[in-house]
Amino acid sequence: MDVPQYPPTGFPSPAEEWVEPSLNVHDLLIVHPTTTFFMHVNGDAMVGAGIHAGDIVVVDRALEPADQRVIVAILGETCTIKRLEMLPDSIVLHAAHPAYRPIDVTNRLDFHVWGIVTCVIHPLLPALQERFRGQGS
Repeated sequence: MDVPQYPPTGFPSPAEEWVEPSLNVHDLLIVHPTTTFFMHVNGDAMVGAGIHAGDIVVVDRALEPADQRVIVAILGETCTIKRLEMLPDSIVLHAAHPAYRPIDVTNRLDFHVWGIVTCVIHPLLPALQERFRGQGS
C-alpha cells in the first residue's frame, strides 16, 4: 500500500496564494540606472513640495529640464533643490517655502541643471528618520 508523502513542514498554507512578489526599490524608482543618484536633503526650502531635511531624493541626470520640474541646480559652488520656471524671456528657481525668494538665473553663467528630482524617500518612523540623518554624515 502506498502512503501519501507530505512535506516535512505539513500542509501548504492557504495564505501562500496572497504572498506578494518581492519588491525591488531600484526597479520601482529608477528609469536610467547609470545616470540616477540618491542625494540627502539639507534645509527646508522645499518643504511645501514634500521634501524635508533628512529626506533622500532620487535624481535622474538623463532627463531634460522642463518648466515646473523640481531640479538639482548648481549655482556657482552651491548645490540646491528648487522648482524650475521657464518663461519665454527668463528662467527662475523657486523654493517651496515662503521664507525664500525666487532666484532669477536667466543671465547667470554659473547656473546649470545637474539633474531632475524624480522621487522623494521620506521616513515617517522616528527611528528611520534618525537612520536617514546618519547616512548623510
